[in-house]
Amino acid sequence: MIGRITSRLQDFFATKNDLLILTTSGSGGMEAAVVNTLSPGDKVLAVSIGSFGDRFAEIAKIYGADVQKLSFEWGTAADPDEIRKALSADSFKAVLVTHNETSTGITNDLAAIAKAVHEFDPSTRSGQGVLLIVDAVSSMGSMPVETDAWGLDVVVSGSQKGWMVPPGLAMVAMSQKAWEASAQATMPRFYFDLARAKDFLKRGQTPWTPAVSLFYGMDMALETLARDGKEAVFERHRQFGQQTRDGVKAMGLRLFADERYASNTVTAVRTPDGVEANQLRRLVQQDFNVVLAEGQGKLAGNVFRIGHLGYCSEKDIDDTLLALRETFAKLGHPVPIG
Repeated sequence: MIGRITSRLQDFFATKNDLLILTTSGSGGMEAAVVNTLSPGDKVLAVSIGSFGDRFAEIAKIYGADVQKLSFEWGTAADPDEIRKALSADSFKAVLVTHNETSTGITNDLAAIAKAVHEFDPSTRSGQGVLLIVDAVSSMGSMPVETDAWGLDVVVSGSQKGWMVPPGLAMVAMSQKAWEASAQATMPRFYFDLARAKDFLKRGQTPWTPAVSLFYGMDMALETLARDGKEAVFERHRQFGQQTRDGVKAMGLRLFADERYASNTVTAVRTPDGVEANQLRRLVQQDFNVVLAEGQGKLAGNVFRIGHLGYCSEKDIDDTLLALRETFAKLGHPVPIG
């Protein structure tokens, strides 16, 4: 079963390189990506457009990397030209980037970012180039990610997003360049030792106790996704994203994200003046059994978020929009029928 799951995940990751499955959350996968490829003191460019970009930077910093953050205004996408400028100004071992930032509802142009990273002159690093380490926790399985074609060295995803499985599994794809870096990396690791995981995978096993129930769930989910086909899955998410954004705007509400880069897996909505976000969320859950995500970090109280990925249907989105409309009316803030 592990072999079958791994093979199907490689298809969605669009990679022929190694893919390893860990029993942990997406954040654990991000930590594994860092500690298996870097050493304390390595210079790292951490590109952040929101809360999870900040988290990636913090993980690297805690393990002793020399982290330089390149932050962009929340609600906007990273500018590949700014990344190119930062790489040209200094020598970096790796770039950390979040593909789909769920705190703001923004999807970075990962292909353009990868192109910028690969343009960096690798001569100061014996021709090895800069590692591109990607948090694709909330994008992989829901939108195209061309791991090999775009030259992504480490790519992380998590079972609870587009894969339709409860939290508890992280998947990490490793390029040959990433393995070469891993052989030299000295950050401490034990449970997240990917070389050990690779060795056990040859035997159809995991080095530590796997979350057996989640592996069964992932096996079934991948069977469903394989039957639908990748392109149909990606198109379904594109339609869900557009349906949600159109429905929100029809009520006169404002999206938080720059719509040119709006995510097809999550939509962040500005809370209108006169409405308290936590009260809105509480009433929607109480009256309609619909859970809206709160704003994270500095967005707390200013936005609410609608997830529309993985195990989701058009009816789920319609029901959510109806719940919002009726709750706004209950709060004395009626919105257009749209």
